[in-house]
Amino acid sequence: MKELRIKGSYLHHKELKAAQGVKINAQGLDHAVAGTGLYVVGPDDDVEDIKEATMQDMKSVMSRIDKSGTGVCVQASTLGSLEALLEFLKSPVVNIPVSGINIGPVHKSDVRRACAMLERNREYATILAFDVKVTPVARELAKESGVKIFTADIIYHLFDQFQKYMDNFKEEKKREASVEAVFPCRLKIMPDCVFNKDPIVLGVNVLEGTLKTGTPICILSDSGESEFIDIGQITSIQINHKEVGTAKKGQKVAIKILSKKIFGKHFTVANELVSHITRESVGILKAYFQDDMGNEDWKLLEELQRDFKIDQIYF
Repeated sequence: MKELRIKGSYLHHKELKAAQGVKINAQGLDHAVAGTGLYVVGPDDDVEDIKEATMQDMKSVMSRIDKSGTGVCVQASTLGSLEALLEFLKSPVVNIPVSGINIGPVHKSDVRRACAMLERNREYATILAFDVKVTPVARELAKESGVKIFTADIIYHLFDQFQKYMDNFKEEKKREASVEAVFPCRLKIMPDCVFNKDPIVLGVNVLEGTLKTGTPICILSDSGESEFIDIGQITSIQINHKEVGTAKKGQKVAIKILSKKIFGKHFTVANELVSHITRESVGILKAYFQDDMGNEDWKLLEELQRDFKIDQIYF
């Protein structure tokens, strides 16, 4: 196995056993896949049958690629290790979609392929490199483009790295989405608790849901062309003169509303206040705030979706 391009004489041996490998020089080897079976075609063999047998390993691997084209890119040193990694990623406990595979070191072309996910699903613009090296050029391109490359010699370590990255990614997206998130709530204005009309400061009872600072508030209308009347945005919530960011069902709080509407003219204590949800805000809740919503919150959200004529959004 001495490199033949190095100048020098051959080494002579009286006996050789268990050769490490064989070097093959032939046309079309750039399409060969490391780890696949090598067949010798005899005079009585059917070439097409052998081709079919050769492709069985690759068909098994390719069947694990997500048909939607969404997922991470996976790279391994051999076909066997690639199959093991794909099987692990496909397991119900892990369930990470794969959009592309390759065998051998991570090159510039592999990073370019992963770049396709930057516009579609940024969290999947990653390469899971199992027991392979990353070329300096590929690493530099990944850094410039925003593609993440995770390397490890143990499958579980690779998964742990990716899981930590996904957790951090979701937290970042959740922080960004929190500005647009509108939690469902119903509020009842308490009689004799209209503290100020400009700006509007009211005492309310949280009948249902979760009230948060920044929530847009409106009243539903059964008459007229408009189905609802926007009141404004809640800029402050106080309990016992102490500022809080959230109020839950059953709590009585004082709220300040940034509004162009006039209390007594556009709405009164007889009107029930509700959070003004939109299709976009519903999608954000379902995408990033599943753990922050209880069963009663989801039920109220469905009711408000019907009130605002918003189609159900499934994830």
